[in-house]
Amino acid sequence: MNATTLRQLFLDHLRTHGHAIIGAAPLVPENDPSVLFTTAGMHPLVPFLLGAPHPAGRRLANVQPCLRTNDILEVGDAHHLTFFEMLGNWSLGDYGKETAIRQSYSFLTARLGLDPARLWATCFAGDNDAPRDDEAAAVWRALGIPTERMLFLPKSENWWGPAGITGPCGPDSEIFYDMQPGGPPGETPTSNPARFWEVGNNVFMQYDQRADGSYHPLAQHNIDLGMGLERLLPIVQGVPAIYETDLFAPIIEEIQALATRSDTFALRVVADHTRAAAGVLAAGVRPGNTDQPYIARRLIRRAARYGRELGITGPFLARIANVAIDTLAEAYPALTRARANICAALEEEEARFGRTLARGEAELQRAVAQSTDELAGAAAFRLYETFGFPLELTQELAARHGMIVDAVGFAEAFAAHQQRSRQGGAARFQGGLAERRPETTRLHTATHLLHAALRQVLGPHVEQRGSNITAERLRFDFAHGERLSDAELQAVEALVNVQITRDLPVICTGMDVEAARAAGAIGLFGERYDERVTVYSIGDFSQEICGGPHVAHTAELGYFRIVKEAAVSAGVRRIRAVLGDAP
Repeated sequence: MNATTLRQLFLDHLRTHGHAIIGAAPLVPENDPSVLFTTAGMHPLVPFLLGAPHPAGRRLANVQPCLRTNDILEVGDAHHLTFFEMLGNWSLGDYGKETAIRQSYSFLTARLGLDPARLWATCFAGDNDAPRDDEAAAVWRALGIPTERMLFLPKSENWWGPAGITGPCGPDSEIFYDMQPGGPPGETPTSNPARFWEVGNNVFMQYDQRADGSYHPLAQHNIDLGMGLERLLPIVQGVPAIYETDLFAPIIEEIQALATRSDTFALRVVADHTRAAAGVLAAGVRPGNTDQPYIARRLIRRAARYGRELGITGPFLARIANVAIDTLAEAYPALTRARANICAALEEEEARFGRTLARGEAELQRAVAQSTDELAGAAAFRLYETFGFPLELTQELAARHGMIVDAVGFAEAFAAHQQRSRQGGAARFQGGLAERRPETTRLHTATHLLHAALRQVLGPHVEQRGSNITAERLRFDFAHGERLSDAELQAVEALVNVQITRDLPVICTGMDVEAARAAGAIGLFGERYDERVTVYSIGDFSQEICGGPHVAHTAELGYFRIVKEAAVSAGVRRIRAVLGDAP
């Protein structure tokens, strides 16, 4: 069974259970500022999980390309990736836990032929906020999962959400597969995750977490199932690692053809990161120093560095990317259309990184000269964060000067960096699709007006490339190759304010995708396959595919003011704007 067959089997299975098949969302979210990339199939569906009617109905399913970097240091083992495909299905206030669990179980056993005796399940253990999930456990027992293959785990393991500080959340029930059924007795998914792979997770969104930390029952209970396609593929193909499946074997072979040294970990990092970078670059992102461009740069440079550990000399990532694109071209033709741009961006960034490495080595020389017999952990972390030097490389180079590296200090600096990143991530989620504060709702509506105004002033080439909204301001990234003149900025600002003073109604309409296209709605039609979409119309000025939230009339916005315009990366500009009282 290849990847194409697996995707189709999943969609066919859910179709027989009454689910509408919806299209995948873009890898860079169009209207969700809470995340840099789509990290799960549920992210684009947050408004509908909160109760907004979805144009395709209450039972949905799709295959969603995702990108996550929280496990980037785990990439290189048998089953971790940064770029992956999520098989997902949802119940928007329709069926409950029993139907969800039985659907996922029958897919794994009846459709894919997985051995039921190798399946494990975990359920929420309960705490002061919510009771133990005996309902889910009873369903698993009825399906034949015995007590010894079922674990009750705390909130840290078996609770999903909320995505930010507040919002939908609830217990979940994870499904694991024993990859070594003859392994040591007594091992469990918690004691040996390398042996037991998580292959699916049923999330039961039953609660709304409030700002004070309290939990209240949701009016609409939802189901969110996610299964990793790449996790399932080695199981059904009978290979021990993701990197030996048909999605990765051609990429690995191409890297090996260039390598002069053998290093399985490095091979896998180059394969995953190049593949992920291709997906990010195909979404219109270009390497840079913040947000999505920073992730693109990090992936590319990490792949280039590990390529050097394999003994590869000269630029090589474009060659690997071409193979990665071929493995995904059938499912995601946008990658093929963007092939030339992807390769050009890889070559440019790889050359830039070569120059950065030289500067990093010079920085190391200075740090060594200022040290005695030990290089400080903070200095080693600076080399890691700024120049991409892993601790091992710094240790190797320092050893040539007869020095050791303060590994404990490095670990402390790294942990502090991770904590800052988590805090930043939590702050980012405050402006997401789950956000319903009046301030962010007003600013979200203002981005629609800004988008339409930019297209009128600059031209139809303007397309959204990113968005971030807090209670204080909006930030909008868009495709445009030149700095906006003062006159252009003034024209955009004035055009938005005219629409506000017109007090235009904001209307939500479900329509066929072709009707949306014919009506002139803004959206990435080339990448959408949904038959029905939700379009928000702001009078006669703006029509855009979106999930919300929005005000009812534009007069609620107040006065729109642009406070800054700057470059983000090549061909992408950024505007920051605020709403307030008229001057």
